[in-house]
Amino acid sequence: MLLQGIDHVATITRNGDELKRFYVDVFDATIESDGPEYPGGPRMIIINLAPGSELNVFEIEGNTQAEHQTPMFDRGRIDHIGLHAADLDTFAQIRERLIAVGASDRIVTEFGRKLSVFFRDPDQMEGEVLVANPDADPNDLHFGTASPRFT
Repeated sequence: MLLQGIDHVATITRNGDELKRFYVDVFDATIESDGPEYPGGPRMIIINLAPGSELNVFEIEGNTQAEHQTPMFDRGRIDHIGLHAADLDTFAQIRERLIAVGASDRIVTEFGRKLSVFFRDPDQMEGEVLVANPDADPNDLHFGTASPRFT
């Protein structure tokens, strides 16, 4: 492979401060920069999610995209983003933080070799946090079933 991964995902928000708080509070993200993308341009916030992975958020006043959230597979070119948790304990901590801020239900789904929990950020963008499934059986992979580990 010639690539090392995805560098960033660009999104639009109408409230950059709220979005920053969410990603910092839930994921311990850091803010690399916050200001105009170029002189006279829109506010651009670079949120570092992990080494080499970031959200580039453009604050557009009056943007109504969050009001038009649609069901999965009907959202446009990018349906949702998947974030990789460092380990199972971190995954559990993130899940509890997402539940605490009302961004996720309690459901953890087994997708074969991965565990997954879905969330929605303040702009209603769908996200997913994934981690390696320590209980995965390569001979009997379950897809889309609730994980008994997290009930």
